[in-house]
Amino acid sequence: MTGFESRCTLRSEKSPFKICDRVYQVGGPDLSSGQDCCVYLLDGDGPLCLIDSGCGPGYKSIVANIIRVGFEPERIDTLLLTHCHIDHVGAASLFRVEYGVDIVAHEKDSAPLEAGDRLMTAAFLYGVRLDPIAIDRKLELDGEEIVVGDLVLRTLHTPGHTPGSISAYTDIDKTRVLFGQDIHGPFHPDFGSDIKEWRHSMDKLLALDADVLCEGHFGIYSPSDAVRAYIEGYLEHFAR
Repeated sequence: MTGFESRCTLRSEKSPFKICDRVYQVGGPDLSSGQDCCVYLLDGDGPLCLIDSGCGPGYKSIVANIIRVGFEPERIDTLLLTHCHIDHVGAASLFRVEYGVDIVAHEKDSAPLEAGDRLMTAAFLYGVRLDPIAIDRKLELDGEEIVVGDLVLRTLHTPGHTPGSISAYTDIDKTRVLFGQDIHGPFHPDFGSDIKEWRHSMDKLLALDADVLCEGHFGIYSPSDAVRAYIEGYLEHFAR
């Protein structure tokens, strides 16, 4: 763990768990498969939204974890893909086939997903087959909303890691929860990365002053000063 990460509150569990009211972690390296990103579930008091789907091999474990935290996967209406990399999208089509979910992604990352592009999606690095993934809704503008029952999930285009990376946040009572996947990068030409755009994206996230950050690989950060320290730590790291 680097110095800036140690200033933050990092939570790691080996069972699915409740992060805060209405938000759960149901997938990740210690929860479903070592190839999976962190997978989050948002409860709209009826309808559910899944944030990313994992790589694919851990799909059944993610479904079981949804049931373990007290929900039926049939209630998932929407699957939000934060970017096109295989560890975030590999099980998306499985959720569509079994549960009829609508798959949402940014339009700038939709092309590699719909083409099954093994390079842009990094599938070649994981040794996982990627069939084309049809995207039901393509986001284009900041502030586009996804209604999840009685909650509203607001999206932001946060390019840098990939051209179509997005972040999303929701306000639950007085708690602002930010889903900011892969804030840490990495950045590589094969992924269409742009570190200058990423810095602007991080400024957008800092402006939200979120109380809870649900990150893509390093878990949960809270309260707001820990969220800020985590983001600013990477800005300092990549400024060197």
